[in-house]
Amino acid sequence: MDTPDLIPSHTVATWLLNHIHRFLDWIGLEKDKTIEEIIYVMIIVGAAILLGWCVRRLILLGARKFVKMRNSAGARLLLQQRVLTKCSHIIPPLVILALLPFAFDSTSKLLTFFEKGLYIYTLIVAAIGINAVLGFFWTRFDQRENTRNLPLKGILNLVVGIVWGIVVIIAISIIINKSPGMFLAGLGALSAALMLVFKDTILGFVAGIQLSENDMLHVGDWIVVPTTIANGIVVDVSLTAVKVRNWDNTIVSLPPYTLISTSFQNWRGMSQSGWRQICRSILFDTYYVNRCDDALLQKVIKLHPEMQSFIEDEQKRGKPNYDPGLATVNGTIETNLGLFRAYMCKYLLNHPLIGNNQQILVRVMEPTGQGIPLQLWCFTTTAWTAYEAVQSEIFEHIAAVCEDFDLEIFNYPSGTDTEIIQMKNPMPLPADMPPEVSAGTAK
Repeated sequence: MDTPDLIPSHTVATWLLNHIHRFLDWIGLEKDKTIEEIIYVMIIVGAAILLGWCVRRLILLGARKFVKMRNSAGARLLLQQRVLTKCSHIIPPLVILALLPFAFDSTSKLLTFFEKGLYIYTLIVAAIGINAVLGFFWTRFDQRENTRNLPLKGILNLVVGIVWGIVVIIAISIIINKSPGMFLAGLGALSAALMLVFKDTILGFVAGIQLSENDMLHVGDWIVVPTTIANGIVVDVSLTAVKVRNWDNTIVSLPPYTLISTSFQNWRGMSQSGWRQICRSILFDTYYVNRCDDALLQKVIKLHPEMQSFIEDEQKRGKPNYDPGLATVNGTIETNLGLFRAYMCKYLLNHPLIGNNQQILVRVMEPTGQGIPLQLWCFTTTAWTAYEAVQSEIFEHIAAVCEDFDLEIFNYPSGTDTEIIQMKNPMPLPADMPPEVSAGTAK
C-alpha cells in the first residue's frame, strides 16, 4: 500500500490510514487517494478542534470556580467583563497547532498554509486576551485608585492600539514570510502618511496627557465650550473624543485637542464648593430715584419694621457706614435706591438658602438708557431646581416691594402705562363744559 504524499508516514498516520481503508471497503467505495486524503485531514483537524474545545472548557470551568470561590470585587469584575472567556480562546489554536503535524507531511504546502492561518488566528485571539486583561486592570485602577476621576481612558486606548498595531505587523510578516524588522524598516518611507492618518489619535493622546496632568477635566464634570454647542456633563473621555451629555440629553462629541487649543468653562469648582453664584440685575426707572424724606422713612419703617434699626443708626451717625465684610448691610438713607439696597442686603442675609459666609453684594451699576441697574451678587445651593427657585423668588420679591420705596421697575412705554398715568393724574375738566358731556367723560 502506497502512502499518499500529503499524509505523513509515522505510526499514528499509518494506523489511521489503515482504518480509513477498512471503512471505505466496508461501505463498498473504491479506494481513491483524494478521498482518503480528505477523510484523513477531516478526522485529524476535527479531532484537534474538538480536543482544543474540550481543553478550553475544562480550563475555563476550573478558572471560573476558583474565581467564584474568592468572592471579591476583582473576581466579580473578571466574570462581568468575561476576561477568562476571552483569554481562553487562545487554547484551541495552540492545541490544533500541536496536532497539525499528524495530519500532513512536513514538506506539504497545505501544512504551511494551515500553519500560517493558525499563527495569524492565534495572534488575533492573543491580542483579544491581552486587551481584555488591560481593560480589567484599567477598570480596577479607575474604581480604586483614580479618586480624582482623571480621564485616563485615552492611555488605555493608546496601549490597545499599540497591541493591534503589533499584531498587524507580525501578521503581514507571516503572510509575506519576511522578518518584522524588515517590514518596519520599509514603513519608514510611509511615516509621513501614517502621521496624517493617525493625526487625531496622536493629538488626542497628547491632549489627554495635558488634561490629566493639569487636572483640567474629569468624567462627571459640567463643562461649557463656548465655540461649540457643548453644555453639559462629561460622560466619556477617549483618545479621539470627549463625549458631553447636554441638558437636553443630546450627546456632543469633541476632539480632546479642541479643549486644549480653545478655552472651556468647567463648573467642577462650583460643585465642590457647594455654592452657586447668583449675579443678576434689575433695571429701575431713573425718574423715580429721589432723595429720602421723613415721610418715606416712616413709611418704610411701618411697612418693614426690620429697617428701623438701620435707619436710626444712619440718622445718628450722619454719614454712610462702609463695612468691608463679605456679608454686610450696604446702603444709605440718602436716596430711596440706597435705602432699597440696604433692605435687599438684610433680605439676603436673612434668607435661609443664601450663604452668609459667602460674598453678598447689592450694588448700583452704570446707568443705561433704560434706567439704573441694581445688581445682586450672592451664593446659594448648587441644586439646579432649588437654585432657579431661589433666584426667581428673590426677583419676584423685588418686583413686589420696590413700590414701598417709591421705586419703579423700568418698562418700555405702552398703552397700559398711559391709562395708568391718566387714572393717577386725571386732567381737570373745563368749567364751561355741559353737564351731559361731563357725565359722559366721567364714565
